[in-house]
Amino acid sequence: MSTTHTTKVAFIGTGIMGSAICGHILDAGYDLTVYNRTKEKAEGLIARGAHWADSPAAAAKGADVVFTMVGYPTDVEDVYLASDGILRAAKKGAYLIDLTTSSPELARDIHDASEVVDVHAFDCPVTGGQTGAEAGTLTLIMGATEATVAPVLPVLQTFGKKFFYFDQPGAGQTAKLCNQVSLASCIVGYADALALAELGHLDAEQVLELIMSGTGRSGAAESYAPKSIAGDYKPGFMAEHLRKDIALAVSAAQDAELALPGAETAFTLFDTLCQIGGKRMGGQALTLLYAEEGDAVAAGLDWSLLDAGCGCGEGCDGEGCDGEGGCGCGGHGHGEDHECCGGHGDGEGHCCCHEEA
Repeated sequence: MSTTHTTKVAFIGTGIMGSAICGHILDAGYDLTVYNRTKEKAEGLIARGAHWADSPAAAAKGADVVFTMVGYPTDVEDVYLASDGILRAAKKGAYLIDLTTSSPELARDIHDASEVVDVHAFDCPVTGGQTGAEAGTLTLIMGATEATVAPVLPVLQTFGKKFFYFDQPGAGQTAKLCNQVSLASCIVGYADALALAELGHLDAEQVLELIMSGTGRSGAAESYAPKSIAGDYKPGFMAEHLRKDIALAVSAAQDAELALPGAETAFTLFDTLCQIGGKRMGGQALTLLYAEEGDAVAAGLDWSLLDAGCGCGEGCDGEGCDGEGGCGCGGHGHGEDHECCGGHGDGEGHCCCHEEA
């Protein structure tokens, strides 16, 4: 039986994971207000007792704790820093917690801006995927100290099991990107292994069992490889979001003149998958790049889309772009020579920047 809490919570972004997290917050007895760009995705939560708000600012108004879990850094920037954003709408002393995997630089900017208006903002990306969100066992990666987080720890504990404190604004995002580049490379690794197994006419399930019993095992292989083998490409974590995360990491590394060859290879592969129609498939769909063309087509991919337009798989016809000269790729300030627009501030007129809003 849940306990009724006096803390008022707002949640912006009720997608696959956000909706599951909100369910735990409701189950714990918190008064919850939700906003999502598509209201239909919040209907189940509203039916369970959540209040609906017509905008992020309306959701944040009067809330003690505001969570955001949106798609791209551009979305985070709009939700927080726009003239009608939550930073201006939040009451004094409120906590603004971004669960999105986003730009470390943007996280620092939001933190600094929040201190000016007497609210507390920190980055808190999560890992654990849809399964962890539904089970309430997510790992929270925080760009804040334990002391900073302590007042809101009870609500975080409704959906988190492990907590990592990286003490500085933006550091949670950097740590999450470390996880993501490792994850992406591990997916590429098991995809290579399964392709080699097929070439050798080996049983894929037996090969996977072998890998998982030795040093070749990984969390990615454990979670995603069985789905690849079964032909299950439904998203728990969409390929386009993993592509975005890798792009953010590569962009940050390029700014420091650090080469990340594994991440760069993974980005190229996930970008290809997204361009040919797999952007809303799960990350395990990467194995379709190794499949016979007929099998890939049967799964919903179209190789003719490759390099047809802006990288969003829509031929740059406006369906995949943000309508403002870009692809919504999370840019907020990186240099003109960057090829992956996961940074915090892209240049003008980009529509071939490998990301889709």
